[in-house]
Amino acid sequence: MGQKKLIRFNEIKTFDNVLERPSNMNGNWSNHFNNNNPITLELACGKGEYTVGLARMYPNRNFIGVDIKGNRIWRGAKTALDEKLTNVAFLRTGIDKIADYFSAGEVAEIWITFPDPQLRNSKHKKRLTHPRFLRLYQSILQQDGIVNLKTDSPDLYNFTKTVINLYNIEVLVDMDNVYAESNISEELKIKTHYEQLDIAGANRVHYLSFKVNKELPTEKDEELKLLIHDED
Repeated sequence: MGQKKLIRFNEIKTFDNVLERPSNMNGNWSNHFNNNNPITLELACGKGEYTVGLARMYPNRNFIGVDIKGNRIWRGAKTALDEKLTNVAFLRTGIDKIADYFSAGEVAEIWITFPDPQLRNSKHKKRLTHPRFLRLYQSILQQDGIVNLKTDSPDLYNFTKTVINLYNIEVLVDMDNVYAESNISEELKIKTHYEQLDIAGANRVHYLSFKVNKELPTEKDEELKLLIHDED
């Protein structure tokens, strides 16, 4: 591990806005923030650009960036501390463990911003909009909680639409080309480090906003797998 990473790993241990695999946090985030304001998560937050950007926009809401990479979290946490943003926290853990840290209905909204699209179809279960993850989100979201996906991967965008159609999920917004729209929200103007890299090389950003407020039958997961392999 590089010296810079080691320094950052050690430094975030001193940050009061970073929690590394904490115990007994589910149901207790209001105590951490000292308020009962709605909570929004940014999953696989990387450097936390959305966590910090949204916190600046909405001081009366709380924002938590979630990522396993401590050296990435460092950047967002440091910025939040420097700007004295008291409505920001970062949780260092794997996304598959997210339900261990929040109680049912404790989260109002989720953002998934430029995650690894896991392009190999054999890894489709690792995509953060696969039903196995959506069920995790569902277990902590409020009844009308919202999931937002912003990605430059057409594969992840189309996969998510396949999931939405198969499980009859309620779509709120579907944008195939965000920046081609004449009037987009300030939230969608926030750009992450990975967006600016344009790793997909598509020069296009996709956005989906939807609710997971109904049962997602596990028996349909096999049908999804078949649909994915038919696209090979």
